[in-house]
Amino acid sequence: MSMIVALALIAGQPVNTGPQGVLPQSEEAIDWDKEFGAEKRVADPVTGELPVDAYVQADANAGAAPLRNDHLAQALGGQAGIRTIVARLVELSTADPRIEAVFQNHDMVRLRRTLFEQICFIANAGCSYTGRDMKAAHKGLGITRADMNALVEHLQRAMREQDVPFAAQNRLLAKLAPMDHAIQER
Repeated sequence: MSMIVALALIAGQPVNTGPQGVLPQSEEAIDWDKEFGAEKRVADPVTGELPVDAYVQADANAGAAPLRNDHLAQALGGQAGIRTIVARLVELSTADPRIEAVFQNHDMVRLRRTLFEQICFIANAGCSYTGRDMKAAHKGLGITRADMNALVEHLQRAMREQDVPFAAQNRLLAKLAPMDHAIQER
């Protein structure tokens, strides 16, 4: 008899003679979310988006004023072209090992919608922006300059793939660039 078993018997403690380091199986699985008070977010059945804290919706949240004419919107291919560019931007970004972690565990449905609305609004393609302001939308993500650079690379590639002229690409990037101060956290 081992010394531990002997001491346990003397002390009147139950003895677990199973393999060391193996926890006994409970009869019921433990709901760790419930144990720690974590709320389960359920996607909206219509939009597929996860709920967010309430905020004031305003076009000013887009981070830039819209252009005065629709020349950029036309160069981007209108709303359909912008939607294609955004879809490709998200696809490239979530597959990029440099920045994929930024997108993990996020509502990709909302991301695609708000990025589309933002670019559509700024390009004067006939959209309103319903997302949160840039600082609130990116809070706690720890976004760096390198993360921003990778995202811009993907946006440029998505626009090139849609044959957006170089001057139009630069015009959009010039409207988006000042937002980096609100987005970067480190």
